[in-house]
Amino acid sequence: MAKPTTIAEYIAQQPEPLREIADKLRQLIDGLFSDGSSALFQGHPVWGRGEKPGRDPICYLKAYPKYVTFGFWHGQEIADSSGRLEPGSRAMASVKLRGLDDIDTALFTAWLTQASDI
Repeated sequence: MAKPTTIAEYIAQQPEPLREIADKLRQLIDGLFSDGSSALFQGHPVWGRGEKPGRDPICYLKAYPKYVTFGFWHGQEIADSSGRLEPGSRAMASVKLRGLDDIDTALFTAWLTQASDI
């Protein structure tokens, strides 16, 4: 399998149900960040500010064999009353998604809105 060069290729290469999860996340993120930028950065989809999302990143998704991680560079600064965001290294935080039912559109929209303001 060829190494993906676009977010669409990255998502298309994922097996089900990971492809469905990644596609739904992409639609949600793209809908909220229509003025932002997105690209593959370090091998996975990243959304950020400016022409190069890796310079001022906001969020990302990354597929693993059994789940998709949806994360934020400054995720530990996001108010998360759900307790679903797990702290990571530095100021990052993320959630692991194993099925479409794991995607809470209202909650994720609130996280994305906060993350874009940080």
